[in-house]
Amino acid sequence: MKKVFFFVLFTFLGYLLHSQSLIGAWETKILVDSDHIKADVKIVVVFTKNHHVASAFDAKTGAFVATFGGSWSMNENNLSQTIEFDSENPDRIGTTKSSKIKFENGELQMESDNLTLKRIDDGSPGALSGAWLMSGRKRNGTFQTRDTKKPRKTMKILSGTRFQWIAYNTETKQFMGTGGGTYTTIDGKYTENIEFFSKDNSRIGASLEFDFEIKDDDWHHSGFSSKGAPLYEVWSKRKSKK
Repeated sequence: MKKVFFFVLFTFLGYLLHSQSLIGAWETKILVDSDHIKADVKIVVVFTKNHHVASAFDAKTGAFVATFGGSWSMNENNLSQTIEFDSENPDRIGTTKSSKIKFENGELQMESDNLTLKRIDDGSPGALSGAWLMSGRKRNGTFQTRDTKKPRKTMKILSGTRFQWIAYNTETKQFMGTGGGTYTTIDGKYTENIEFFSKDNSRIGASLEFDFEIKDDDWHHSGFSSKGAPLYEVWSKRKSKK
């Protein structure tokens, strides 16, 4: 069943990107009725300038289904996607797929599956829209840096209203986990509202508030984790594929 989701998600992206501006977040829902599950599944796709993520989760319970993403580029109506992480099909990691896309009547349509994608936002109003890699954190009072060029990555992708983090390794093709939902940035406070969490469904519905500021183009992020532990992270913005 999850492989079917990924076929839909991957192809859907191909039909998504012919709009005048694809930066931001998009969503649709599909009814899945199989031997394994019967549920409304929400598909959310976030595009930043060079990177994207697509995820599927139960629209009612938030139960995680699947995610994949990486870098993308367009040439006229041809979309190229280089897969950097894939929770269900690691064999695709490192491969590039080219797809024809189509956009009609002000809607993003996938004709063969009768799907229509609706825009959630255009990259605003959140102050942190973009793709970020964790480049440092404090542990037991000691600051530790992380080389973002190494294969072990933690990436966070944000549109204007939605966020998602993904932990993965491009060398081993291992997927470690992900979570996401909506967020706001108001008066120096970054607030996450968790809609799905691959490792622990009990986190779904939680709202976490952090202090944030941009220093030398890096995002400094501090507060307490969902487990109540002190947290201080630094994220560096991705400008191109690394």
